[in-house]
Amino acid sequence: MHRSYGGPKGPPYPCPPTATGGRKPVKELFGKLADGTEIYRWSLENGGTRLKVLSYGGIVQSLEIPDSRGRYANVSLGFDTIEDYVASSPYFGALIGRYGNRIDQGRFTLDGKAYQADVNDGANGLHGGAEGFDKRVWDIEPFTEGPDVGLYLHHTSVDGEMGFPGTLKTKVTYTLTGQGDWRIDYEATTDKATVVNLTNHVYWNLAGESSGSVYDHELEIAASRYTPVGKGLIPTGELAPVAGTPFDFRVKKTVGEDLREAHQQLLYAQGFDHNWVLDKGITAKPEHIATLRDPASGRTLTVSTTEPGLQFYSGNFVDGTLVGSGGSIYRQGDALCLETQHFPDSPNQPEFPPTTLRPGETYRSTTLHSFSY
Repeated sequence: MHRSYGGPKGPPYPCPPTATGGRKPVKELFGKLADGTEIYRWSLENGGTRLKVLSYGGIVQSLEIPDSRGRYANVSLGFDTIEDYVASSPYFGALIGRYGNRIDQGRFTLDGKAYQADVNDGANGLHGGAEGFDKRVWDIEPFTEGPDVGLYLHHTSVDGEMGFPGTLKTKVTYTLTGQGDWRIDYEATTDKATVVNLTNHVYWNLAGESSGSVYDHELEIAASRYTPVGKGLIPTGELAPVAGTPFDFRVKKTVGEDLREAHQQLLYAQGFDHNWVLDKGITAKPEHIATLRDPASGRTLTVSTTEPGLQFYSGNFVDGTLVGSGGSIYRQGDALCLETQHFPDSPNQPEFPPTTLRPGETYRSTTLHSFSY
């Protein structure tokens, strides 16, 4: 994390913490579900980054970082109450599983057996179904380790939940490093062959939530191909070149530059809501795949991952019916998502990287979010 700033009325922001680590995570009651289940919020701070996480859905309720003058802003969309998250959240900040993104009609065949997962997005299954990981209460344990602080999040999904086979034991680790990076490590095991695709659904606005459109943000994605979709936003199976299309972000450009071009793929999704095929493929360690920058504040997000795909969603369906944590109405384009993943509908697409997990194997994935100003 780069820190060459200091506000005009005070000292520069404090240096990263010492080897003893950042502040110990703080737990507080956030609210209760209708059945009386208590939902807690954990607050973490390290290396200049402030993170608040809910036990409901593993949701990132806020993520605050400073700008070039040391002024903080929450750069993720969210709500102030648990009631809003339960009633109307479009996955704000949530952990996504068992299967991130779409499965055609919620159907897939594994080892010759047909499965019907929950259908909750028109004719398709989306993000694990209507009661996916984003709606589950996670067990959370805080930790400090050297200069890092973080949370271990645990959830067991029973055999047949939302139609998916196998009892899946999932562990997700949120870490704030001494440099202020936010790292997510995913792990999962199963007792029966199943499909798994985990991700996180933060809606980013580096100018600050409630600040308006992200169409002036600059975006770069290290991908020469993407997966075109049909009307239901299910991939056709093609790995199409981005060259000569609005999907070419190999050289940085603003999010809004080609957003209104009369391209059939943009019409299907009402903007960008597609999977980019990352040039690096699957890697053992996180590698840089995308950079997002807000020119006005100077805030920059760099994303690195082990995953082969990135779903860039330009907030097309945020429709002005939700009031966010800053007290403003969220409208179309007020944030964007950069979801690291395997590809949508992979269980039905034999040419895509496989998402099958079997007993004795461990699913592992890592994504790193780094901030500079």
